[in-house]
Amino acid sequence: MPPTSVAAPPGAVTAAERSLAPDLARGVMLLVIAVVHAHILHTLAHGGAAPSGVADTVTTVVVLAFGEGRGYPMFAALFGYGLASVYARRTARGDTWPATRSLIRRRGRWLFVFGILHTLLLFFGDILAVYGLIALLFAGMLVRSDRRLLVWGAVWAVAGTGVYALVNNLLVADVEGATQVLAHPLTDIATRAMTWPAMAPLLLITSVFPFLVGVWAARRDVLTAPERNRALLARTAAVGIPVGVVGGLPYALVSAGVWAAGPGTATATGWVFMLTGYAGGFGYAALIALVAARMGARRGPVATALAACGERSMTSYLLQSVAWIVLFAPYMLDLAVRVNGTAAVAMGVGVWAATVVLADVLRRAGIRGPAESALRRLTYGPRHSARGAAAGQPAARR
Repeated sequence: MPPTSVAAPPGAVTAAERSLAPDLARGVMLLVIAVVHAHILHTLAHGGAAPSGVADTVTTVVVLAFGEGRGYPMFAALFGYGLASVYARRTARGDTWPATRSLIRRRGRWLFVFGILHTLLLFFGDILAVYGLIALLFAGMLVRSDRRLLVWGAVWAVAGTGVYALVNNLLVADVEGATQVLAHPLTDIATRAMTWPAMAPLLLITSVFPFLVGVWAARRDVLTAPERNRALLARTAAVGIPVGVVGGLPYALVSAGVWAAGPGTATATGWVFMLTGYAGGFGYAALIALVAARMGARRGPVATALAACGERSMTSYLLQSVAWIVLFAPYMLDLAVRVNGTAAVAMGVGVWAATVVLADVLRRAGIRGPAESALRRLTYGPRHSARGAAAGQPAARR
């Protein structure tokens, strides 16, 4: 791309500098996030009971085998990829590691604040605060060797998913028959506040491994130069996606009530489900990167809109949570108890499609996502944020 006339802040990326594959991956995988969240909220509204009817049973199996536990790992990997890219750019410009670490931790602190507000106001399963904690606690991994990254990643993968499966099984048994979404906004907020200390550590311990893999991949430009990494991406997609689906099927069958497994078996299937979810998430990202490499600069309107959604993934993610409150909360439309699980999942698809359309409208107008703009301003300062936005406008209007 030709250089822009106005410099962005060190470590920030203008619209002209963005690569297609990461944004396209985020845009597509936000569909997975929307479908999974709609399914989870519908299930909780029905007290965690197994689905009734053939359609809802099939929907539950498909959502769990192909979606749940597969979207968040990919986003964690992309988060690590992004922080490693920031470190690489700042190092190339001559910045010291302490200065770069300070920037990354400042970003992490503000992500944490965004996540806490998101939890209190909108959604109990927030991931933004978790990524903020990762930036604060694991920034030092950006300067560690590849060997250290992979060794620590393997430890976190096995131990983190094991703990998650065990605790999640206990929590499911404890809340079965109870609804998680309460009938008054204030009690709903209070419930989410009390749920966060239990949810956040579980999401944290299962996000460290993909974060480290993302750092490793960024050092090789796996997504930003997919045409040079076709063989690796093809192997990852060919192996990762089937492993993710097959590994997720036993837990999906248990959750759908098709397989009446005991507590020990349910925990074991949950562990395999989480562990193979990493493979599925990486496989999806690799497949999307291959598609991006094949398109090159010849992207059509659909790919452009999906990439615009991915570029505004934080805004789109938060808008999804607004939609869940409006559609499913008992003090709003309360549709979760009025429709079946298949219809709830279809609503999730509709919510995602609406965010894609909105993101493309913003792209055509040359406007960044509001959440991304706020985070950029808080991380780099208002002066740098304005410069970065000005530099990105021409590319956003193409």
